[in-house]
Amino acid sequence: MEGVEHRIVKVNGINMHVAEKGQGPVILFVHGFPELWYSWRHQISALSSKGYRAVAPDLRGYGGTDAPDSVTCYTCFHIVGDLVELLNTIAPDQQVFVVGHDWGAIIAWYLCLFRPDKVKAVFTLSVPFTPRNPQMKPTDRWRAIYGNDYYICRFQEPGEIEAEFAEMGTETVMKALLTYRVPDPLMLPKGKPFGHSANTPITLPSWLSEEEVNYYVTKFNKSGFTGVINYYRNFDRNWELMAPWGGCEVKVAAKFVVGDVDLVYHMPGMKEYIHNGGFKKDVPMLEEVVVMEGVGHFIHMEKPDEINNLIYDFFHQFD
Repeated sequence: MEGVEHRIVKVNGINMHVAEKGQGPVILFVHGFPELWYSWRHQISALSSKGYRAVAPDLRGYGGTDAPDSVTCYTCFHIVGDLVELLNTIAPDQQVFVVGHDWGAIIAWYLCLFRPDKVKAVFTLSVPFTPRNPQMKPTDRWRAIYGNDYYICRFQEPGEIEAEFAEMGTETVMKALLTYRVPDPLMLPKGKPFGHSANTPITLPSWLSEEEVNYYVTKFNKSGFTGVINYYRNFDRNWELMAPWGGCEVKVAAKFVVGDVDLVYHMPGMKEYIHNGGFKKDVPMLEEVVVMEGVGHFIHMEKPDEINNLIYDFFHQFD
């Protein structure tokens, strides 16, 4: 990508790879699973051309950033700590704009909850803020609703899904994940994740090229999947750690966008929470919710022009 600068920044005891472009107010782009800084390629190009400094790190465990061995090194505090130290380095004494998708949205909400002093406004995609349920651990809830083949449940046992992914091959895994655009829950039955064999050809959508997929494949072949799946292995640990913040509101100006074919939008109770007042109660400065018709989970890649305009229009009012 032309004009994108890459560097390594030491944060929170690890080396973090950061891509950036442009001058002006900082927009921190926080990617999700199974992605990289590269997932924001369309946004980096567009927003840097409109007078912003686009900063997109590989989160810990991903791409060119270190991947600590211990599962317990991937809690919400570790990830947010990495980003806070990154901001202290690249934008000291400044408030920044934050954009997050998928896991990046979860982390962005945590960042707003822990350090609202760092965030001028937050724009999240796919995953709204969701309050802690004190009655039940997340994995117990998902197992009760979906059963043991649900992807988050299958991710819990260290090494198990990695072995199956290795058997399938990184290219098949990446294509299966990035092209998943049905509203049903993602199920990974043992021995046949995604329902694909390694030899099943996967047709790419118009918004994703073989060349783009190959970038992900190259990086994940090098890093493996353990670090990135460790995020899911900390859902219950995060639930325990977050007890002190139970009932707290996110007090940052926010906007939320989701595709109506996104599997997250169709989780039990999600639409009701988003549209019937729960989301606005927990995020009082939520300015707008946008539901894009016929759009799937990887919304920023599928509809880049629309997303770029929504981000710009939202942040521009705070400049």
